Amino acid sequence: MALFTPSASPAVTVKEIDLTGVVPNVQTSTGAFVGNFGWGPVGEATLVSDETGLVSTFSAPTNSNTVDFHSAAYFLRYSNSLFVVRQQGTDAKNSAGSNSNKTITPAAYNNLDAFDNATIDSGDGAFIAKYPGQLGDSIRVSTVGSADSSGSALTAFNNWAYKGSFDAAPATSAFATEQGSTNDEVHIAVIDRDGGISGVANTVLETFPFVSVASNAKNADGTSNYYKDVLRSQSAWIYAGVSHVGTDSAGKSDFGGSSNQWGQITATSRDFSTGQVFASTQSTWDFDGGVTSSSISTSEIALGFDKYEDAENIEIDFLIPPELADASSVNTVVNDLVSIAVARKDCVAVASPDRAAAVTTNTNTAVKTTGDGFTKSSYLIQDNNYLKVFDKYNDKYIKIPACSSTAGLMASTDLVAAPWFSPAGARRGRYLGITDIVIPSTKTERDTLYKAGINPIANIPGEGVMLFGDKTNLARPSAFDRINVRRLFLAIERAIGIAGRNVMFEFNDEFTRAEFVNIVEPFLREIQGRRGITEFKVVCDETNNPPSVVDRNEFIASIFIKPARSINYVTLNFVAVRTGVEFEEVVGTV
Repeated sequence: MALFTPSASPAVTVKEIDLTGVVPNVQTSTGAFVGNFGWGPVGEATLVSDETGLVSTFSAPTNSNTVDFHSAAYFLRYSNSLFVVRQQGTDAKNSAGSNSNKTITPAAYNNLDAFDNATIDSGDGAFIAKYPGQLGDSIRVSTVGSADSSGSALTAFNNWAYKGSFDAAPATSAFATEQGSTNDEVHIAVIDRDGGISGVANTVLETFPFVSVASNAKNADGTSNYYKDVLRSQSAWIYAGVSHVGTDSAGKSDFGGSSNQWGQITATSRDFSTGQVFASTQSTWDFDGGVTSSSISTSEIALGFDKYEDAENIEIDFLIPPELADASSVNTVVNDLVSIAVARKDCVAVASPDRAAAVTTNTNTAVKTTGDGFTKSSYLIQDNNYLKVFDKYNDKYIKIPACSSTAGLMASTDLVAAPWFSPAGARRGRYLGITDIVIPSTKTERDTLYKAGINPIANIPGEGVMLFGDKTNLARPSAFDRINVRRLFLAIERAIGIAGRNVMFEFNDEFTRAEFVNIVEPFLREIQGRRGITEFKVVCDETNNPPSVVDRNEFIASIFIKPARSINYVTLNFVAVRTGVEFEEVVGTV
């Protein structure tokens, strides 16, 4: 192609130039939580949208983890987006089931990556629960293998308790037939044997029909049909471990005592039913050995929040700590969350006091003492209370930190108004689904807390429980000592930051600078029209992009904003005047 013309010879060239760049809409209502749950992947951030999803992913709560569960669930009363990291202690184990002639030594496989990177041996069992936790002890696995020439396997299938969940008896797969092998299919049923999972004993949780014991088996679409691969990728409850015959010194193959082992590839005249342990007859494994940590340590909580450090890979708006027992623990975790928020610059930490201060000591003085240990930052928002709520899963009242609901109020404010509106007060600050607050407060106590940057939660007679303050934890007087201003800047910084990526690798010239200004100004005018800012100015020209900046391959835009301020103090002047006095005479004089 020629340097200055589109073609070396006469031609018509069509070009398409896109100058429609805009500042994108950004979401600002996603929470990030770490806690102790009874089931689910450990050490992974999992997005849930409602309480039903929380139960299906992490299981209904027990008495030992109900506070953490309800902290997460109460945020989801206001928002439909919460990342959850389940953490467990070193005592957590996966349940497992094995052949009767093998002893199980339960291990901890926290998630899929941990399982894939582990060395599975004979002590792990023939089948392993997907995640650590006592809930796995409710699992039963039942299998039946392919029919052989003697018909014994067909009889076993016809007598199988779970026959009704399958269309026909297992036999030889099409793939094995093509390879000259026979009897490679097996049916696998996963059962809730005691009702601990579904609530009804002997409920079939999932079935895997016509899977193959040949390690190279494929379906018609090219995906693996090997039973271990199928369980790994499709089962919500189990992995396949190691199944043995007799003694296997290597501890690795499926069937160490047979020349026709499960896990071999298909081959001419290979009959996979020969020498099987649990193929031609019914076999059942009842799981045991699962352990759920009754509590998680401060360090384990901090490790969980490390999953939220990378702002490019996971977008969040609120860092929400779980319940912490004492001031030392809550200070450690909350200050860690503040450091994460400051580094990310796109979210805030939302904290409540420790349980000892709020529930045991039960005074606002103790709450203030705890709050004094928090990092002073506009990226921290703290309240003073715990909430009394009803635990329908365990039929009792419990007390949970208010911070998840306080974060929820901010998420709800985004939905009904915008991030730059205050989440406090009668219009947007009412807490949902609670019975009472744990610490009542007087006007004097609220004054003391508010001076310390702690937002009181008040139960106002006739009006209900509401957030009665909208301060951040910034120590010095500033526009950023208010929640609405901090969240206004978080929203516009995220949105304009994304738009700013479009100028990367362009030329720093008048055209690019004008294009950027023309993208940003309509966005800010819209926020101004929605009462978020009173005035703004965008400067992006040769004054802040002189030749020295251009030569350093930089681009600078300065955005000046006057944020809207929320009302915290209301003064009502009632003035009595004499009958003969005109109002114009006294207006402005008092």
